Amino acid sequence: MLETLLACPRCDKTPLSKKDGVFSCSACKIDFPSIDGIPWMFAEPQATLGEWRGRLQFALQKLSQESAQLDTELGDKDLRPLTRRRIERYKKAADSHRRSLQKLLRPVDVQSLHGNYESYLALRTRLPADQALNTYYANVHRDWSWGDEENKASMKQLRSVLHDSAELGNVLVLGAGACRLAYDLHMQMDCTTTVAMDFNPLLLLVAQAVTRGESLKMYEFPIAPKSLEDDAVLRTLSAPEIARDGFHLVLGDALRAPFAQASFDTVVTPWLIDIITEDLPVLAARVNNLLRPNGRWVNFGSLAFASPERARRYSPEETKAIVAENGFSDPYVSDATIPYMCSPASRHGRQERVFSFSAYKEREVDAPPRYQALPDWIVTGKESVPLLQSFRSQAMTTQIYSFMMSLIDGKRTIKDMAIVLEKQKLMTREEAEPAIRSFLTRMYDDSQKQSGF
Repeated sequence: MLETLLACPRCDKTPLSKKDGVFSCSACKIDFPSIDGIPWMFAEPQATLGEWRGRLQFALQKLSQESAQLDTELGDKDLRPLTRRRIERYKKAADSHRRSLQKLLRPVDVQSLHGNYESYLALRTRLPADQALNTYYANVHRDWSWGDEENKASMKQLRSVLHDSAELGNVLVLGAGACRLAYDLHMQMDCTTTVAMDFNPLLLLVAQAVTRGESLKMYEFPIAPKSLEDDAVLRTLSAPEIARDGFHLVLGDALRAPFAQASFDTVVTPWLIDIITEDLPVLAARVNNLLRPNGRWVNFGSLAFASPERARRYSPEETKAIVAENGFSDPYVSDATIPYMCSPASRHGRQERVFSFSAYKEREVDAPPRYQALPDWIVTGKESVPLLQSFRSQAMTTQIYSFMMSLIDGKRTIKDMAIVLEKQKLMTREEAEPAIRSFLTRMYDDSQKQSGF
């Protein structure tokens, strides 16, 4: 069934050919590899796989550095007994976590494909810089080991904008994360096929294992442990039961969704519309094009739009209007407060006001152009690089910071450095001292930060 839904994320060709579990586009003459049985459907699969492999290696290196730092701390003979015990436990857990990641992510690491940055440039695609392998690591525990409170609250919200007897047909969950919501939809609602798509291989490899009936042992590292023993907690990740037939996972980019036009009866966007880089009206048009006539868009999550442009930080009223303007009926909305990321081992957790809606596709809208992450002056190199005000400010800041760094020789004081800046006519001594102190404070704070998981 999945074969009939997929399309090439480069040229939109469908259907794709399949041989030995690998999908191929004859028009683009490119193969989309399989990662432990999960189709790797990025527009530039080799480059994306290469970048994820690099991020994997970086994450493992950070864990190794963390382990070395813990060894250094344990060398302190004046450590209190309880503190030594806690750090020893934590180091053992961190080392085990690194080995678990290596094993779990072996399907990504062992691929022989090699990508390069130029491939991203050619197609104007790239992975979000702030999304690492472990960015949403806590979600795997929320979805598969903390119990059902948050998962039930999420399903309750979806049910509030759907009828229990609703036939959802072919369902696409865009930005499915660790896939518990997609799994619960498939197991509890009337879904013919459910496709859960995300771009993070760690999240989908965990989901692949547990929904096939496996149990994974993985450590949780709570933000604010309730007790000494909660500093690192070994969890068992598992699904209530094996996913029934028709449940599929796909690795891909929501901005270049690898699916045929009008191939789904229901599209679900959980915790997505306010964090994606594309403006909401454009995303709404993309969702419209994925849906069949009278298909349904179901949204669930916060409305914490964080665009640099104030005009794109939409209110609930604007969100409803944008949905209706892009070929949908007036959305039916449910607004409720639910628990969010409340680990049983952590003092940290919050209540989140979620904005759920359901809207039917009433008319077709023009398909937006393919997403382009980069402008022509970066891609082609033939156009002048614009002298943006932000570039000017950054250039001046970088020059000053670089000069400040050159003044650090183990001998000069802050006052000495301020005198040099004044002589160079960069700023007065009175301005320079607090500026240097602020700069060095940030440098020092950054050096003290933990790597995290």
